[in-house]
Amino acid sequence: MDFGSVTLAGLRVVREIAERRTFSAAAVSLGYTQSAVSRQVAAVERAAGAPVFERHRDGVRLTATGRVVLRHAAAVLDAIDAADRELRGLPAPTATVRLGAYPSAGAVLLPTALAALRRTQPGITVRTRDGSTPSLVRALRAGSIDLAVVASAPPFRAPDDESPALVVETLVERSLCVAVPATHALAAADAVHVEDLRGERWIAGRSAVDEHPLGVWPGLDGRPEVVHVARDWLAKLRLVAAGHGLTTVPADLAAAAPDGVRVLAVRGGSDERRRVIVAYLPGPQPEASGRVIDALRAATAAPSST
Repeated sequence: MDFGSVTLAGLRVVREIAERRTFSAAAVSLGYTQSAVSRQVAAVERAAGAPVFERHRDGVRLTATGRVVLRHAAAVLDAIDAADRELRGLPAPTATVRLGAYPSAGAVLLPTALAALRRTQPGITVRTRDGSTPSLVRALRAGSIDLAVVASAPPFRAPDDESPALVVETLVERSLCVAVPATHALAAADAVHVEDLRGERWIAGRSAVDEHPLGVWPGLDGRPEVVHVARDWLAKLRLVAAGHGLTTVPADLAAAAPDGVRVLAVRGGSDERRRVIVAYLPGPQPEASGRVIDALRAATAAPSST
């Protein structure tokens, strides 16, 4: 075993695969061929004396050895990036927090939190990226982000089953709502009964094959009629405004809904609640990360109308 022979390229490949979950996606992201990625992984595994990844039908997962390699890889690569900035004479932010968030959080939550943070903590630089909950959790594990703001649905399980368990804090829990065209018959009231949603056309987001389509009201009988699929929340709401169907939204997104859309509470059936949580790796958190979490807490502290 000679881990001192591992190259920086090998460490970058391991981190990218851990985040992307496949060798091919990591190769595309890094601009490498897939064979080059495989060679780098093989070299790291030889140096570590054990496999770094387990192969599964849905991608790869880190082994116990791989988690150790990744933890140290993240620290080494961050230090190298900092040295590179200093050598090139670039200003090194005294406190930078890399924050990931699910797409609709960028409509209300992030702008509110970041505006407050800029007023109270101008020395903190926050760099954001969006993504699905699984992709953000992988980025958190890979050390590509420091904090992840993700959505959680009942039964409110942990974001993943990896070890060590992520630290999670519920920022807010609110009702799921439905967005309807302002010209729709349902838009005349402030709330709609779940029975009135049967037979409607839906605008959904992408989800795993075995999951309920995102954007369709949960628990409806039969196969929902999904007429449009879009990941971007604004695209979905624009389609709603144009009269092409309905979609579900968290209650706090009502403030950002475009003209032509009404966001309604849903009565009857099960109480569909959604949590917004912030997750991070266990261990002491830098002060800057704690300040960002404080700003997120404050941004979600206003009472919901639903």
